[in-house]
Amino acid sequence: MGDLDVGKMRYERQMRISGWGESGQSDLANASLLVAGVGGLGCTSANLLARAGVGHLLLADSETVGEPDLNRQILYGEDDVGRSKAEIARLRLSGINHEPRIEAFEDEISEGTVDSLLEGIDGVVDGLDNFGTRYLLNDRCFRAGIPFFHGSVFGFEGRASTFVPGRSPCLRCLYPSAQEEDLLPIAGPVPSVVGSIQALEAIKYLLRMPDLLTGRLLLFDGEDLTCSEVEIQSRPNCPVCAQPHSTA
Repeated sequence: MGDLDVGKMRYERQMRISGWGESGQSDLANASLLVAGVGGLGCTSANLLARAGVGHLLLADSETVGEPDLNRQILYGEDDVGRSKAEIARLRLSGINHEPRIEAFEDEISEGTVDSLLEGIDGVVDGLDNFGTRYLLNDRCFRAGIPFFHGSVFGFEGRASTFVPGRSPCLRCLYPSAQEEDLLPIAGPVPSVVGSIQALEAIKYLLRMPDLLTGRLLLFDGEDLTCSEVEIQSRPNCPVCAQPHSTA
């Protein structure tokens, strides 16, 4: 059985979804996504995107695996402590699905590296844990017309939104000033919930599906298992996206 037949079997159930089919699967195979941060959020989102058949995943993380990461970062085990997150994630995902081209970027995302990282990228999954880098990627994504799939966690709570240039406010409209993110309490399953939502949003965007989380912040409460949402308003004085938007 050739690779094409194996691929069709692998993706058969998702290709049965109305509006997906072979053309949608081809769109995924031709897409390129940057997963910025391969921690609790990025491990889950990258895992699901690789399994879905996204053709190119660039995994960016300069950190090594630490023991406190193991309660939530599902691609790593005890033997990986001290090793590069990006490289271990690349190896794990390549073993899950050999079809995508999966690359590891083990340096910092910075002013000097961000533009080259975004070259040829169709979307960015935000698995980061600091607002300086989040702002940097948000700003460059809006400048380049690239969607930014945001997620964050605190305790049993998770948040997700999708920022699409020209169709929504940006991250700076939601968070005009940086939020504290140093050693936040995190319940292990919550990043996987939010990372799954981010992966789903990225797939929907690549399939040109409507009803993304543009202009909306999804709030997940793991204690009582409820979801709610709030509208994100564009800030007239936003330094990145101060222009009229429509939510779609």
